Amino acid sequence: MNGTPRGLNRTLLGAFGAVLIAAGGAAAWAAASKEFARDLTSAGTLVWGSVQENLAAGRIGGTGISWWTAAVLAVFILVAVLLVCWMAAQGTGRSNQLAHQEGEMGDTTVDTAVAAEAIKTALARNPQVLSTSVQSWKTRSTAGGTGLKVTVQARKGASPAEVGSAVEHLVDDLDRLLGTQLPVLLRIKAGTRTRFARTDRVA
Repeated sequence: MNGTPRGLNRTLLGAFGAVLIAAGGAAAWAAASKEFARDLTSAGTLVWGSVQENLAAGRIGGTGISWWTAAVLAVFILVAVLLVCWMAAQGTGRSNQLAHQEGEMGDTTVDTAVAAEAIKTALARNPQVLSTSVQSWKTRSTAGGTGLKVTVQARKGASPAEVGSAVEHLVDDLDRLLGTQLPVLLRIKAGTRTRFARTDRVA
C-alpha cells in the first residue's frame, strides 16, 4: 500500500547479489587453483597498467589531473545523487489525512490519528489482541485517495478469523461515520511478545 519501488529494489538486490556471488566464486577458485590465481594476478596487473597509461595520456592541460579522473568523479557524484533519490523513494505514500470532504460550509478533514485512536481503544478491550497500530496510505483506487493499514499483534492461541471479524466491524462503523468506504489492509502477526505474553483463555 505504499510507494516503495519494489521492482527496482529487487533488480538492484539481484544485481548486487550476482556481483557478490561472482566475486566470491573467483576468490574461492583462486584459493583452490594456483594457475587461476596467477592468471587473475596477471590480468589485474595488465588492467592496472592500462589504467595508468590512460590516466597519463589524458591530462587536462598542464595540470596533474586526468580527464578520466574527472569522469570517474562525475560518475560517483551521479551515483550518489541516484542513491539519495532511491533512499528517499523508500516507504513513500504515507498520509496523515484519512478523509477529506468539501461542502458549502467549508472543508472537513479527518486525521488518521482519529481513526487510529478509535480502533486501538476498541481492540484494547479484546482479550485476543496484544497491541494495534494503524496507518493510512495514499492509493489510486479510492475517491479520497486514502487506504487504511491495520496491524494487530495477536495473543497466543487467538483466532485470526475472530480478530479479523472484530477489525472488520470497526472498519464498517468507521466507513459509516466517514460516509465513504476505505480500502483496508489487515495484518495479523505473532512474534516474541506473543510467545511470552500472559496467556488468556480465548473463547
